[in-house]
Amino acid sequence: MGVVSMTSTQNPPHAARYPAGALAFPHRDLIGIGQLERHEILFLLDEAEQWVTLNRQATKHENVLSGLTVINAFFENSTRTLLSFEIAGKRLGADVVNMHAAQSSVKKGETLIDTAITLNAMRADAIVIRHGSSGATQLIADKVDCPVLNAGDGQHEHPTQALLDALALRHALRARGEAGDDFTGMVIVICGDILHSRVARSNLLCLQALGARVRLCAPPALMPVGIEAMGAEVYHDFDAALDGADVAMMLRLQTERMSGQFIPSAREYHHLYGLTKTRLERAAPDALVMHPGPMNRGVEIDSDVADMIDRSIITRQVEMGVAIRMAALDVLTRRARGVEGWGDAA
Repeated sequence: MGVVSMTSTQNPPHAARYPAGALAFPHRDLIGIGQLERHEILFLLDEAEQWVTLNRQATKHENVLSGLTVINAFFENSTRTLLSFEIAGKRLGADVVNMHAAQSSVKKGETLIDTAITLNAMRADAIVIRHGSSGATQLIADKVDCPVLNAGDGQHEHPTQALLDALALRHALRARGEAGDDFTGMVIVICGDILHSRVARSNLLCLQALGARVRLCAPPALMPVGIEAMGAEVYHDFDAALDGADVAMMLRLQTERMSGQFIPSAREYHHLYGLTKTRLERAAPDALVMHPGPMNRGVEIDSDVADMIDRSIITRQVEMGVAIRMAALDVLTRRARGVEGWGDAA
């Protein structure tokens, strides 16, 4: 067993806020925000704080996962998420192996199960999965003996993205002198291709669990039917959605998931749903701007908005991504590492 970080196992400042040991996070896997209770979300956010601090130091390394193997199995192309998970694993001292399966013959069904069995036989200590089909991550999780982290499955969920967004927002609020512990009373607009967005679904669940009012805005063709049942306020008029909003989170058009024409043109989409400086004035005076990336500048967001130093927290989101993924890998491997109090995890 590797050398265990002092910060990750001894009582951190937030320990008293949560049940002891594995009761704070009793799940073996991280498949979706929908499976988490509010205090479990807050626990992961608080656990990430130590890694935010570490990542800002000259020496960014702990041997928490020394001797453990993490496999990043990406059945769908990814740049920033794969890089973020790879950096997270390596900074914790794990042996990280990237499996680029996006161009392989592996799709779904039996071949996916066969892949899961193969991965399991390699005795990985954690597997990070991204797949183009909703539910694929759970299918693999059911067939393996180690923790599975969902790095995005189809149009279902992308839990670490929602967690890093919450962490970035918390830090931005604290930088202004606000508490930022949760988002009670805040109005957050998520605008863009809601229909194809697993980020929108995970963020809706996460932000609402932390007390925010969430407005979803999209053209009718890009808004899922019945999304109101998840508690969202639905808008098709972006100007109306932005009225008094505290945060504007923009999503790109996922053309790779579209079959057929959902919008007349990128130019018309920008005219109706692009975040410009003029449009941002409709929001609260100090409203923050977020984007999960990659950005299509000049389509869903203008460059002069994306690069606003005092309002845009897009680069902070990327920074928090590494920390939240370090926290997830740390927490989910505690049982295997024999960390005190984590032996009875589910």
